[in-house]
Amino acid sequence: MAEKKGFTAEEKAAMRARAKELKTKEDGESAVKAAIAAMTPQDRALAKRVDELVTAAAPQLTPKTWYGMPAYADKDGKVICFFKNAGKFKSRYSNLGFSDQANLDAGSMWPTEFALTKLTPADEKKITSLVKKAVS
Repeated sequence: MAEKKGFTAEEKAAMRARAKELKTKEDGESAVKAAIAAMTPQDRALAKRVDELVTAAAPQLTPKTWYGMPAYADKDGKVICFFKNAGKFKSRYSNLGFSDQANLDAGSMWPTEFALTKLTPADEKKITSLVKKAVS
């Protein structure tokens, strides 16, 4: 097995995006819309719908970017959930992720990221439920 030598180009780009986010006070909603617009068509469609679902389920969350990804933060600015598009890290699927600030604890083990390839009505209902639980 080949030994990994440092960060990938994608990881370095994410770190640069995070450094920029910390330096600027960009409007979060505009930043999220710009991040979504820069995605591939398939990722963009998923991200737009996730954005709509999160915003409707938890209007108290503030949109912002986090490592260049669309994210949604609580009143203290702590990220609750985020969308990681497949193209960002050359993955075969996108992810909806939840940070440790999300109230999703269930016993001693629970998922914090969910793979997304498309969104069915059942998936949308599950996302809405997860987001509501995360902010409860």
